Amino acid sequence: MGILSWIVLGFIAGLLAKFFMPIAGGLGFIKTILLGIVGAIVGGYISTFFGWGSVNGFNFSSILISFLGAVLVLYVYRLLKK
Repeated sequence: MGILSWIVLGFIAGLLAKFFMPIAGGLGFIKTILLGIVGAIVGGYISTFFGWGSVNGFNFSSILISFLGAVLVLYVYRLLKK
């Protein structure tokens, strides 16, 4: 995937994660994208490690894996923010 695809996928995953786990004070546009990109990387690594699939394109399974990774990253971000 190209860098533009990672940014778009990261933005979508970050928005979905932010929608399901809102943060008091909110996240900015750049933080949402970065959260989603890191979530895509974390989700892709974990799912590949366990053999559940990988982030290999712009499809439903990649968005789902990225979303779950972004939720995990957002959860850790909330714990560190306290």
